[in-house]
Amino acid sequence: QVQLVESGGGLVQAGGSLRLSCAASGSRFSSIFMAWYRQAPGNQREWVATITAGGGTNYAESVRGRFTISRDNAKNTVYLQMNSLKPEDTAVYYCRSPSDWGQGTQVTVSS
Repeated sequence: QVQLVESGGGLVQAGGSLRLSCAASGSRFSSIFMAWYRQAPGNQREWVATITAGGGTNYAESVRGRFTISRDNAKNTVYLQMNSLKPEDTAVYYCRSPSDWGQGTQVTVSS
């Protein structure tokens, strides 16, 4: 089991940037994929981005070109750099490992 703790959310104006972090416990971090999801009010949770153990990345069409997922295995941390933010990016963002979810961090983008 991996414990995940997100941070870095907040309020930002449209066009701005935020970087989310997800700190993971456990010794298997470098060998597992990590992902970010988000859930807006009234909507289902949706996938945002994935990074494999080898560093390969994949993105939802809605964020491709604006968001970047990365990982630092020495720090057991995965990041989500979010640029050119839009009001429709407003959501609670969750970090996910193969077996666990974080508690979420709120991102609010004002127009």
